[in-house]
Amino acid sequence: MSKVKYYYDSDTLSYRKIEPKKGRKFGYVLLFIAAAGLFGLLGVLILYNIPGVETPQEKSMKRELANLEFQYEILNRKMAQAEEVLEDLANRDNNLYRVYFEANPIPEEQRKAGFGGINRYKELEGYDNSNLIINSSQRLDILTKQIVVQSLSLDEITQLAEEKEQLLEAIPAIQPVNNEDLTRMASGYGYRTDPFTKARKFHWGMDFTAPRGTPVYASGNGVVIRADNAASGYGNHIRIDHGFGYQSLYAHLYKYNVKKGQKIKRGDLIGFVGSTGRSEAPHLHYEIFKDNERINPINFYYGNLSAEEFAELLKKSQQENQSLD
Repeated sequence: MSKVKYYYDSDTLSYRKIEPKKGRKFGYVLLFIAAAGLFGLLGVLILYNIPGVETPQEKSMKRELANLEFQYEILNRKMAQAEEVLEDLANRDNNLYRVYFEANPIPEEQRKAGFGGINRYKELEGYDNSNLIINSSQRLDILTKQIVVQSLSLDEITQLAEEKEQLLEAIPAIQPVNNEDLTRMASGYGYRTDPFTKARKFHWGMDFTAPRGTPVYASGNGVVIRADNAASGYGNHIRIDHGFGYQSLYAHLYKYNVKKGQKIKRGDLIGFVGSTGRSEAPHLHYEIFKDNERINPINFYYGNLSAEEFAELLKKSQQENQSLD
């Protein structure tokens, strides 16, 4: 209960009760509220300006910043691991895969090239942790580019591997007449005595003596581009295009087992030994071309001859005797 206050009235010679005015009481309330607000504002200003004192908002922002820095640190560790893996893959790519498939290695500067020209990270400048963010962004961009370069290289290696497999299947790599069917290896590649003129001339293939009708096999995968007797001296002959610049020729045949345009595989029966054309006796005259140049067939029998058989064949092919065509 509030105290009642009185004042002495000299006119009536008595004490009278003091009645507070309603407006003044309301003014006091407003004054109190204003004073409280002013002191509160002053307190906040003082609090914000005292060193070492953090507001809840500042604490929250610091926690968020610390979390972001931690996440960037984890990201950098993961990028470092990815860089190590990619470095190992690049080394194997240059020193193993590309060497095996006879492809030029990718230069280091091409694999790890940065990004020149305009400043790609200008919008990241001006912040407290700009260096951290820019460095991470640069590493991530370079890592992404390295992955693209490596991916393209592996695509190329895959293509080369497919071509290598096709090349190995296409190269004329077996003897066109089986050893058990041979009478003898009559003449090799090089200068020999012509059976008709007795003059010394260059013999462009190898002659395999065998009975008439002995099977003749394709020495590699390819397409028959000729099966006729229109070439001078060869008689009935077959020419196979193996791709990759290789062709093989089988001459003096008794008859064909293939026709022009037919796809064949290594070991397919393509014809039979004969003595057609410019020939002295039944035999197979066999030639190999690389980029339209005749080459020595002796280097292409690794597919079906043992080391001993090849050595014996090589010895006989080097003897300068009389050819059969």
